[in-house]
Amino acid sequence: MSDRRPNQTETNLLGIYLNDHLAGATLGTDRARSLAESEAERDPALSDAVGPIADEIAEDRADLLRIMRSLDVPVRHYKIVAGRLAERMGRLKANGRVVHRSPLAPVLELELLRLGVEGKAAAWRTLRRLADTDDRLDPGRLERLLERAERQLETLEALRLRQVAETFQPWNEAMTASQGSRV
Repeated sequence: MSDRRPNQTETNLLGIYLNDHLAGATLGTDRARSLAESEAERDPALSDAVGPIADEIAEDRADLLRIMRSLDVPVRHYKIVAGRLAERMGRLKANGRVVHRSPLAPVLELELLRLGVEGKAAAWRTLRRLADTDDRLDPGRLERLLERAERQLETLEALRLRQVAETFQPWNEAMTASQGSRV
């Protein structure tokens, strides 16, 4: 380990980086919980699968806050607010339905969650690399966080593929029937 501490510019860049990830973690936590709640009646299996991931995303956010404290990186609350507003604005997107929840919504939300977890995994990789020269970071903990993110990605992708199959099944059936009628 090096005794050298990052200079002010390096510290500021890391602070911006971690606060941006904190905003994303806030958005991801809210989005995952919202998806689990909104699918509880329509698709209990999806809700049951997303619920634990939502809990883990919230735990990962708490870990990020602990890491930020250990690095003396102040939380920029306006970024957290921006993350929450972005999540709520995302609920207003048009998915072909005005009053009721669109069948397309879970597909898009799972894709958004998957992108968020990809970003989180990249942050854990970045911090893991920094842990080689900064003893305030726990390499073992970062490895465990990265492994959990990779498991989340696998689960989210499996859920996404299931939702794609269900959502677009009528389209697939129509295409199969039209191809069969051409033969």
